[in-house]
Amino acid sequence: MTAFPDLDLPAPATETDVLWFLPTHGDGRYLATETGARHVTHRYLSGVARAADELGYFGVLLPTGQSCEDSWVVASSLAPLTERLRFLVAVRPGLQEPAVAARMTATLDRISNGRLLINVVTGGDPVEARGDGIFLPHDARYAVTDEFLDIYRRLLRLETVSAEGEHLRIENGRLLFPPVQTPHPPLYFGGSSEAGMRVAAEHVDTYLTWGEPPADVAKKIADAKRAAGARGRSFSYGIRLHVIVRETSRDAWAAAEDLIRYVDDDAIAKAQKVFSRYDSVGQRRMAELHGGRRDKLEIAPNLWAGVGLVRGGAGTALVGNPDEVAARMREYMELGIDRFILSGYPHLEECYRFAELVFPKLPLRATTGIDRGRARNSGPFGETVANSFTAGELRGGRQAPAG
Repeated sequence: MTAFPDLDLPAPATETDVLWFLPTHGDGRYLATETGARHVTHRYLSGVARAADELGYFGVLLPTGQSCEDSWVVASSLAPLTERLRFLVAVRPGLQEPAVAARMTATLDRISNGRLLINVVTGGDPVEARGDGIFLPHDARYAVTDEFLDIYRRLLRLETVSAEGEHLRIENGRLLFPPVQTPHPPLYFGGSSEAGMRVAAEHVDTYLTWGEPPADVAKKIADAKRAAGARGRSFSYGIRLHVIVRETSRDAWAAAEDLIRYVDDDAIAKAQKVFSRYDSVGQRRMAELHGGRRDKLEIAPNLWAGVGLVRGGAGTALVGNPDEVAARMREYMELGIDRFILSGYPHLEECYRFAELVFPKLPLRATTGIDRGRARNSGPFGETVANSFTAGELRGGRQAPAG
């Protein structure tokens, strides 16, 4: 029985996909400091991507914005180094023309053999937008997104497109080379405002939310479901979270506190001042969860808002032991969420840690060519004991040969 009987929610998800994150804006062991920081080189990013591929993550999210390396260039360079991993890459209405974005999409989908996912990003920082040459207010940016996606989707369906809207115009546009996925790579999109909901309902395949408490996520999903239903459409649903998992709950919460050990009041004040200029409803909701206060960070069981003190966008983390984290994820699955986009600091080590500790406790959706049994998470043998027998054989009672 649903925990929110008054809301019209989608059916609970019985299986889930888990995506990881490529930290193209920087990585390290702590927030808001150069202590423990890492250079985000191509070799480092390829290490994270290869680890996610080997461990069986469904895909990786590449962030976008002036603080990040370009997501299309990075994804194009990493696709040949991986086998199954999908790349969730941003299209930016207003920064890209839909015809150019469609050609880029079709090309990367082909050279990756159908491993491209598209994250539609309208943007929520007016100052950054102006630095990119976009001077439109909030709702007008979503109007551009609406026109963009109409043209973009039709091009990827191999239509010849002529259209003239308030913001965009195209005449006899077409693609000569189609994407591998039909009708096009899946479109992901997150929008908490009324304008964002309208765009999502009209165009996208997966509706995304940041990691708010389950009651808030349930309300948002119900609103999104209603908006899509009014247009005869439906979504899958995803959530973006950080994660801090350790073998014991005590160790996990200690790791959370350690992550922000260098975050002082001055850093919080500067970060929150920047966030206050955003016109993103989603960013405002993130900031309201903690109000810039260090004493209000556990906002729901095992849900911690400490990352959002200094980081924009996704600002919450699931914190706990493997059973607790898996239980919280299942609560979100009860709301209809069937994919999680996760990250943890530093991203290479935490990619392994989460897969090893939590994957065995989740109903992961089957992915072609990947064995989701114990071997994938712990290696085929563990470390060989005394150069003679496997850890599995040791558990079974086999003794080392005499010699």
